[in-house]
Amino acid sequence: MTTVLLVDDQSLIRMGLRLVIDSEPDLEVVGEASDGAVALDQVAALAPDVVLMDIRMPGVDGIAATRRVVAEHPGTRVLVLTTFDVDEYAFAALRAGASGFLLKSARPEELADAIRTIASGESVVAPRVVRRMLDLFAPHLPSGADAAGSSDVDPRLAVLTPRELDVLRAVAEGLSNAEIAEQLVLSTTTVKTHVGNMLAKLGLRDRVQAVIVAYECGLVGRG
Repeated sequence: MTTVLLVDDQSLIRMGLRLVIDSEPDLEVVGEASDGAVALDQVAALAPDVVLMDIRMPGVDGIAATRRVVAEHPGTRVLVLTTFDVDEYAFAALRAGASGFLLKSARPEELADAIRTIASGESVVAPRVVRRMLDLFAPHLPSGADAAGSSDVDPRLAVLTPRELDVLRAVAEGLSNAEIAEQLVLSTTTVKTHVGNMLAKLGLRDRVQAVIVAYECGLVGRG
């Protein structure tokens, strides 16, 4: 059973989310919060598998709450709820450690599938979308990707083998495992292994985080 915490300052939205989630036999809402501060207390107390996190809330907003959840509770993953598919706030939440975002207008089955995907360790936003958001918003955000375009390889990437570096660059360009396999003339199984090793060495949760790190390290630039 995948457990879920709902975080939104509008009670009607939380009610609708609960109805959808609790109708799924493998999903269960274990708590609700109306702001980020309460959400942090609830995560500490309930250890949910997934947090559905609204961004724009009074007090502790969803970005700050996401950053703390990711840092303090590595077993809990965050799925951000947003109104727009290209949103600087949603992107800031991804940089804070969220594993993806979902439109509030998504269909019930999309919501359920997104929760399952997040809980399985994957992301629910395509790397290509992350690149588009990086191009639009990263230069204008605090602690942005100032390293992009540098000729020097960031020391964070020194732990990677040359092949893993190639794979990270391809992931950051938004390529799927199959596309990476074709580009690098490898099997998809080998690519999957390299991706897993690369994520583990860099301490990243998923491909979304890999795209952001590659951008911030200057491995790929704006374009």
